[in-house]
Amino acid sequence: MNEVKECLRNIEQTYKIFQQQQFTFIAALEHTREDAHDKIRPVASIGQVQAYMDHHCNNTTDRRILLMFLNICSELNKLCQKLEALHPGTSVTNNILEKCKLLVSPSNDLSTIRAKYPHDVVNHLSCDEAKNHYGGVVSLIPIVLDCMKAWVAHSEKLPRNFLHNVSDGNADSQKRTQQDVSAKASIPLGPRPATLTTATQTLVSYKDYSREQNSKHGKKEHLNGTGRNTWKYLNGPWKPPGKHSF
Repeated sequence: MNEVKECLRNIEQTYKIFQQQQFTFIAALEHTREDAHDKIRPVASIGQVQAYMDHHCNNTTDRRILLMFLNICSELNKLCQKLEALHPGTSVTNNILEKCKLLVSPSNDLSTIRAKYPHDVVNHLSCDEAKNHYGGVVSLIPIVLDCMKAWVAHSEKLPRNFLHNVSDGNADSQKRTQQDVSAKASIPLGPRPATLTTATQTLVSYKDYSREQNSKHGKKEHLNGTGRNTWKYLNGPWKPPGKHSF
């Protein structure tokens, strides 16, 4: 909710700057409508302003103020999405939110809406301008801001746990996923496959057999060597036959 309030305050601050330049905005619409040869019908939608800026805007001042209007409308549209994700809503808050979403839709007809007291944006227009051309487009932003403030006021009266239903549901889902991963990681590894165990035992047996054979072979060589040395000791050095002396 604090994030929503902060976004709403930022949009209001930008709108105050825009409101101070309302005459520049009306002049830009006049120039672009004239270039588009569209002086009869009212400026009735956000999409129409976008088309004027994209195809019929010939100077930087007009482009800057038209772009400022469109950016504020875009921020209001994004804020609607944040409001929708904050909590499931009640019948009152849902109706307010639906109205906001409809108003900031690019194709919605704005020609019949009018901002009322305490807003004075319509009062700064001539009677012809207010009635036939720009009364709706200058009323759009203040009306949407009022609706969003009403949505926040109603939402703050709701129980605290109701406000966090959506976010808590997402947090619980993430927590369950982490628990599942931890549980899988803690499962002990099962016994090794029988083929691996047999192969390991065969290798161990082979090594034991090799060591046993090497040991026997070493003992045999040792005994053979000992026998030869003993024979030499008992019989003495070799002598030719017939020349033995006793």
